[in-house]
Amino acid sequence: MSTDFQSGREALGVRLRELRTEAGLQGKDLAERLGWQRSKVSRLENGKQTATADDLEAWAVAAGAPAEAGDLKSRLRGLESQARSWRRQLSSGHRGVQERYVVEYRRTATVRGYEATVIPGLFQTPEYARHLLLHNAELMQSPRDTDDAVHARMKRQEVLYEAHRTFRVLIWEGALHALVCPHEVMAGQLDRLVGLIGISTVELGIVPFGVQLKLTPKHGFWIFDEARVIVETINTEFTLESAEDVTLYGRVWDRLNEGAATGPKAHRLISRARASLDLT
Repeated sequence: MSTDFQSGREALGVRLRELRTEAGLQGKDLAERLGWQRSKVSRLENGKQTATADDLEAWAVAAGAPAEAGDLKSRLRGLESQARSWRRQLSSGHRGVQERYVVEYRRTATVRGYEATVIPGLFQTPEYARHLLLHNAELMQSPRDTDDAVHARMKRQEVLYEAHRTFRVLIWEGALHALVCPHEVMAGQLDRLVGLIGISTVELGIVPFGVQLKLTPKHGFWIFDEARVIVETINTEFTLESAEDVTLYGRVWDRLNEGAATGPKAHRLISRARASLDLT
């Protein structure tokens, strides 16, 4: 459990205790009103157990403060948004992060993803990945364990060939033209993308320039089994697990997907990007 998550859970427990004491109730009194074991009241107040939305609603009513239920639920939603600092995660290099993603994909059957600025790690060639990891290590001033990190990132891609999984991935066309590596490396990366079209586990869509959209391209995000969303910013990785957040990001993906090119049309867009490279 992340330190940030636990700190938030403890803060919620403090607020629950305040509501109980403001109502002049002992823990045993509140437990009796709620029909709970006394130990549950204690665990919630001490941050040893995560409350449900129904728990918080019942607590507020039992403490004679039903109007506080909204605030308590808001605090719970905050817990469900877990933030991990990249500086902290990369303190010993990139390998550990890549290995964690291997585990994440291994426990996932269906993934919906969107990237606006970069070819997704699942689809990267070793050479393209190497350049990205070197750039990021320099930016974050983290240890350079590039060879091990590239190996772990390639290990993640094994899930693409497991029949019981589905990867529905959208890429903004601009990512096909973003030169974060030499031209010949980018050419190989684009060839790799073409090779993924038609794989039974992969549904690749390119959101093209000039297509009519219902929203702007936004930032990249990944939805795992319609249960959690991972969003990366420059300094933080967020894991969102509330139903509202998952549903919202699902709607964003659906709207981007409406204008996406697939199959031969996606192939043409990738080929156009490759043709624009100066390989002389």
